Amino acid sequence: MLETSARLLKLLSLLQAHKEWSGPELSARLGVSTRTIRNDVERLRSLGYPVHATPGVAGGYRLGAGAALPPLLLDDEEAVAVAVGLGRAAGGGVEGIEETSVRALAKLEQVLPSRLRRRVNALNAYTVQIPGNAPAVPPEVLTTLANAARDHERLRFDYTGHDGATGVRVVEPHRLVHRHGRWYLVGFDVERQDWRTFRVDRVSPRTPAGPRFTPRELPEGGDVAAYVEKGVNTAMWRHRGTVLLHAPAERMRALPLGLEIEPVDEHTCLVRMGGDDLYGMAVWIGMAGVDFEVVDPPKLVEQVRLLAERYQRAAAAGPVGDGTSAVSGR
Repeated sequence: MLETSARLLKLLSLLQAHKEWSGPELSARLGVSTRTIRNDVERLRSLGYPVHATPGVAGGYRLGAGAALPPLLLDDEEAVAVAVGLGRAAGGGVEGIEETSVRALAKLEQVLPSRLRRRVNALNAYTVQIPGNAPAVPPEVLTTLANAARDHERLRFDYTGHDGATGVRVVEPHRLVHRHGRWYLVGFDVERQDWRTFRVDRVSPRTPAGPRFTPRELPEGGDVAAYVEKGVNTAMWRHRGTVLLHAPAERMRALPLGLEIEPVDEHTCLVRMGGDDLYGMAVWIGMAGVDFEVVDPPKLVEQVRLLAERYQRAAAAGPVGDGTSAVSGR
């Protein structure tokens, strides 16, 4: 049986790790009676931890929000994850969080054991983060979506589509995904009776959250990353297009394109892509490094033609002088 002080720390760790515990569950975990659990809960309350109790068969204990933030218990892996996460957050991606992340990271590093500080420093020293130009997301929006997904509560939010149209969505949230500097919400759209991927920077949650729901099975075999890749590369963009590549599908799939590729025959394949502007899509097609034909839309063909003419003029002009930079004059 754990001593009282150690047991209190273990109880606090359990309450912080899970939203709600029943008395018998805590009793079994800690090897004490439910009466002892009640006494320990009172001790935690006297230390400032807002532990709420719900009576009845379906009741239990949960750690609520108080007037001040009490100390949190983190194991080694959690402490490293928080420190690394704060370092990444200091680089942007969440609106207004950079300075706050630096302050929090300074406090955490001050109390980290030397063995953990070395792990954090190694991760930060040997990884490179390239900031993106994606729209920043308010942290309260991310926490609202994450809490609703954790608690299996329906969300109602205003959503602005890629065409600028705004509407209200009712969604059973599944996961938040961070991809190439953007945040996405994957969830089941109740009114459309289908799974959808939403850009979080276009979401404005309505409170309070809706009723609880039973989680559904995600398509793609439950692989949320694969589902987001498939959806983001087409439906999430303002423009969509189809291109016939003069290369085998296996060869193109080996490249880190992250696009839906469909074989036509042993020499060609179709790729479906999307983008916020057609000119950028035309540039990307050229970067594939193979001959191609634009299937649709006609406006993408026009952008490819303009890009080709620009390259032709550059090739006809030839190098400037002896090949040194015309801008620097060297």
